[in-house]
Amino acid sequence: MSVVKVIEIICEGSSVEDALQNGLKEASSTLKYINQLNVRHVEALVENDKIVKYRVNTNVSFLVKNSST
Repeated sequence: MSVVKVIEIICEGSSVEDALQNGLKEASSTLKYINQLNVRHVEALVENDKIVKYRVNTNVSFLVKNSST
């Protein structure tokens, strides 16, 4: 039987895609077998009437492997 665990992260970047790439890179430094990112919420930070950064709340799904697999 496979078990998938889901955690929530908040990542930032200059675009939504950049934020997701940054979040995936950081998450994959400690997690293995990541198989999905699910965007829950997107925020745009504004300064002087311009978007300066995006924040993305994202669920990260990854396969949990035990020693018998």
